[in-house]
Amino acid sequence: MDIDIWSDIACPWCYVGKRRLEAALENFEHRDEVNLTWHSFELDPEAPAEREGDTATNIARKYGRTREEALAGMAQLTETAAGDGLEFHFDSARGGNTFDAHRLLHLALAHDLQDAMKERLMRAYLTEGELISDHPTLRRLALEVGLPEGEVDELLAGERYAQEVRTDEYTANRLGITAVPFFVVDRAFGVAGAQPPEYLLEMLRHAWEAREPAGVPAAAGESDVDGC
Repeated sequence: MDIDIWSDIACPWCYVGKRRLEAALENFEHRDEVNLTWHSFELDPEAPAEREGDTATNIARKYGRTREEALAGMAQLTETAAGDGLEFHFDSARGGNTFDAHRLLHLALAHDLQDAMKERLMRAYLTEGELISDHPTLRRLALEVGLPEGEVDELLAGERYAQEVRTDEYTANRLGITAVPFFVVDRAFGVAGAQPPEYLLEMLRHAWEAREPAGVPAAAGESDVDGC
């Protein structure tokens, strides 16, 4: 069974969704036969290397809220994430462009280390306050995961996997994906948002029983989902 996930490192709901999928897979009878692939999705492709201002102010500006409303939402999301075993520190988060981090994830895929790289990048951004557009930071995180030093340096010095990132984003646009995380199982069943583990487990079991891919359903346009 193939599970394809579109997400962004800078999306807190994507980290929650990752944990919830992992919880669902723990109870999935065929988890050893699942192939997981993370696909690129930039929430803000035009983002600068590092965004000025604090996270609450930037969220308020982006979504047309007051700063107090943004702070309340961040506190609620932090509490939700804690329930899934995650520790968010929005007060120290450093927003910035994620394109190079997505290129790094494609390199990690080539070395069967993509899930570990995804985990490390998300923890660095949402928990540790790392700037995930910074090349020395990306290099250090990649080497921690076990990626080859020479290939990491080559990637960061050039444009390797840039086209793969754009292809992922083109595919997301073609499928109508507007909110992440977005999960697609066997290119036949899709769901947007950080759904509860029970819901994801039910989808996995249903997809396993079907085992006849018939195209992705039109679920991407949902707006009332826990996503970014």
